[in-house]
Amino acid sequence: MARLARLDLTVLMTQNTQNTQITLVIGGHGKTGRRVAERLTAQGRAVRIGSRTGEPPFVWEDSSTWGAALEGVDRVYITYYPDLAFPGAAEQVAEFSEFAVAKGARRLVLLSGRGEEAAEVSENNVKASGADWTIVRSSWFNQNFNESFFLEPVLAGEIALPTGDAVEAFVDADDIADVVVAALTDDKHIGKTYELSGPRLLSYSDVATELSKATGRDIKYISVTNEEYRAVLRENGLPEEFADLFTMILDGRNAHLVHGVEEALGRKPKDFADFAREAAATGVWNV
Repeated sequence: MARLARLDLTVLMTQNTQNTQITLVIGGHGKTGRRVAERLTAQGRAVRIGSRTGEPPFVWEDSSTWGAALEGVDRVYITYYPDLAFPGAAEQVAEFSEFAVAKGARRLVLLSGRGEEAAEVSENNVKASGADWTIVRSSWFNQNFNESFFLEPVLAGEIALPTGDAVEAFVDADDIADVVVAALTDDKHIGKTYELSGPRLLSYSDVATELSKATGRDIKYISVTNEEYRAVLRENGLPEEFADLFTMILDGRNAHLVHGVEEALGRKPKDFADFAREAAATGVWNV
């Protein structure tokens, strides 16, 4: 009975420690951040959302907001908007990572991008911070088509992009979130870099076909030039640099599958067709 009591006390102490450790989820209302926050909360872990509307607020461009957001924080999921490849991102990530460690955060998990040389600078800055780190490199998200900038084109029935016939290994945000949560909560992921993709390569024409099947509507892919796409971005008040991200698709650097989901979780990633069927069932693409 005494041994059982000691075991029960150990379990209770572990649970209490988990409940008092705060995880700061930067971008906690975004595609992956929201899912990470939901999973951690479901595990009974304390979560603080890092965003302009958070309590307290967190703003990348205003380092005076960082201290309050990091108060009592033990670990951080770092996402950077609009992208780690954008000018100034590496410097802000470096400054934040060092500051977070000085404030007591001991584990940092960074969402990075596959094939982004500029993003690797931020990765190295996180590694040099002195924290226990994990890097999660992601392909383009499935959820770009139902939660982000490709939603309106899907509703309109025409996806016009400067990608030609190039292919991408789209990955699901739920798979990313599962890997991130594992990295935040299990020591075996410390010092690992995981590259994530879905289970097959798809062109945007293939994507349009899968979306047509899932929605029962005719959704077309239209190839446009980079300049034409930049004009669309300008008209919609979006950074033109988004067009440069398509270079990673066009030059083929990510035109192969990687296996980070299997390595981190021991299971296969979700296929785009399954994502499309599930998303269509929510009515998000109904017109």
